Amino acid sequence: MSDFSIIIVLVFLAATFAIYGLYWFFIFNRREQRVINRRLELGRQLRNPTAVLATLRDERGIRNLSNPTLRQFSDWLTQTGTDMNGRSFLLMYTTVCVILTIVLSPIVGVLGGALLSVMATAALALLYLIRLRSRRIAAFGEQLPDAIDIIVRGVRVGLPFTNAVGLVAREMPDPVGTEFGMLADEIGFGLDIRSALDNLYRRVGQADLMFLTVSVGIQARTGGNLGQILARLSRLMRSRANMRLKIRALSAEGRASAITLSAFPFALLFLINLISPTYYGAIRSNPIVEPAIYLGLVMLIVGNLIMYRMVNFKY
Repeated sequence: MSDFSIIIVLVFLAATFAIYGLYWFFIFNRREQRVINRRLELGRQLRNPTAVLATLRDERGIRNLSNPTLRQFSDWLTQTGTDMNGRSFLLMYTTVCVILTIVLSPIVGVLGGALLSVMATAALALLYLIRLRSRRIAAFGEQLPDAIDIIVRGVRVGLPFTNAVGLVAREMPDPVGTEFGMLADEIGFGLDIRSALDNLYRRVGQADLMFLTVSVGIQARTGGNLGQILARLSRLMRSRANMRLKIRALSAEGRASAITLSAFPFALLFLINLISPTYYGAIRSNPIVEPAIYLGLVMLIVGNLIMYRMVNFKY
């Protein structure tokens, strides 16, 4: 790797971290201080509940597609919570591809570097979206028992279910605040409770929401004490959360090993090229190098999939 390539990579990383730090300090923190969730912010700006719901639907990217596969993929993207549009995503994708091509070209050639860059960038984008979705679902799961407790207290003092959901929308931060606000708006505009809860599950994808949907649906058809049902559901969710934390603690060593073993070859290659750029000079022209690199990447992916299955449990 040439000194110019190293300088480009370091400048790119420095600029990226600087921009992120400025965004965190000047925009994100101030927005957190102004409002408790996105729905309340839009309510102050638009002053029209219908416009607020329409804007939130557009921002969340909800699409009622006829094709089941496309609809499922659209719901999956919605569950990530990202508000990045197609143009911004394409620009970021192209930038990362160019940077990786510059870094990999001296090692595997221009064509091989470009091909690896496209595949690596696609994999990184997918992993980034998976991470966003997992973090958002985890945050929603942590807040959900508290949200149900608020609904229970509202129902026990005589509030209708919709008004109790509205309390959650006003009192809790995102992601629960905005999602339950959209739930209350949809019910208030005439959608039945079961369909509104199904839409909530489509937007979030959190497994415990199915318990809430079933509980409210059964209570609406057969009657019963809704406050008592939801109170028991809240205790069940907290018990599941405790079990989830115990499982993560027991599998932490396996996850750390997977991350270390996956990152070690790339870190070692980068350090060797940084210290001694001519170290691999004698074998770069060998025709077996490129197939060996592809084989190593395939084996690395297979190994990661196996380790992922070993440390992730269904419960």
